[in-house]
Amino acid sequence: MGVPFISSHAKRRDQVVAVDLGARTTKAVHVQRRGEKFNLVNYVLIDSPAIEKNSSPDVLGNHLKNVFRALGCKSKQVTVALGDSDTVFRQVEVPMMPVSDLRRMLKFNAKSYLQQDYPDHVFDVQYDITLSQQGKPGDAAKAVASGQKQKAFVGGIRQQTLSELQAAAKAAGLIADHVVPGAVGPVNAFEMAEPESFTKEVVALVELGFKSTAITILDCGEIRLNRVVAIGGDRLTAGLAESLGISYQEAENIKVGMATEVAQNLEPLIHPLGRELRASIDFFENHHDKAVSKVFLSGGSACGELIIQSLQTELMVPCQTWSSTKFLELTLPPERMAEVEQMGPKLTVAIGAAAASF
Repeated sequence: MGVPFISSHAKRRDQVVAVDLGARTTKAVHVQRRGEKFNLVNYVLIDSPAIEKNSSPDVLGNHLKNVFRALGCKSKQVTVALGDSDTVFRQVEVPMMPVSDLRRMLKFNAKSYLQQDYPDHVFDVQYDITLSQQGKPGDAAKAVASGQKQKAFVGGIRQQTLSELQAAAKAAGLIADHVVPGAVGPVNAFEMAEPESFTKEVVALVELGFKSTAITILDCGEIRLNRVVAIGGDRLTAGLAESLGISYQEAENIKVGMATEVAQNLEPLIHPLGRELRASIDFFENHHDKAVSKVFLSGGSACGELIIQSLQTELMVPCQTWSSTKFLELTLPPERMAEVEQMGPKLTVAIGAAAASF
């Protein structure tokens, strides 16, 4: 369900470099396709640059250049995933029409379908079922003529943000081949890594980001709810640092590595997040009369055992981490093979963005 904002519409690609531009850490993967199999050639995690509103594209361009250098990749095409503060992602019902017309309609009348004005935004759309899959020849034309409605995924981004990103890629000697909302990353990766749970269960995917946390509820592969909670790993780490009187970096290390030793300090910080996520699950269960059977956690803070246990207590649903690298053949340098399993939860958005680009 890639929902790219921009696409070169090139021939089928055999390799993708996808970059998840996180608020604190940039995660990037180089994935190669061999027939029906996918190889993880390399990955990197690099501190994100402090990009201010008035920063020139050269700052981000140099960062992208460093990412490609660290990957050891000579490709010129890049897929970029952006977070919820830079993108719009919605599932809506819209009249059946050619996608080009729907993009134009959203540009000039977004509020009717997205319940909010989005001036100076660029939109892209992907139907749950494409016009070519509607049935007999001519059915698509009839659906368009009748105004029949269809569920669709809508992605949006400010034109200025898109232009700056394209300029940054150009400054790095790259082509921004696809730009995708980070929200679709976990869903794409989960479909590939956990196909049984994706197609047969009602599950919640929770991506614990730096500034926010995203929850997506899937009902046998269909997105039923997508919400962003303004609580992320940064608030947990900052709160822990304050309560213990230690530095931010020390608190970050303790949060992931030795959290059980500071449970009384950390658990009160996790509770507000758990309550917000539980409210989302309650909303879904009350409206659809179905129960969420499992919660799958990803993101940097998902590596902390105490965080998982605390959320499970709050949500009253089994919680577990999952690795987005599970479906990938690993062709990494030997020294990196040992750590890749631990990195899987952190690479979820990047791997999902790569899957959207193949």
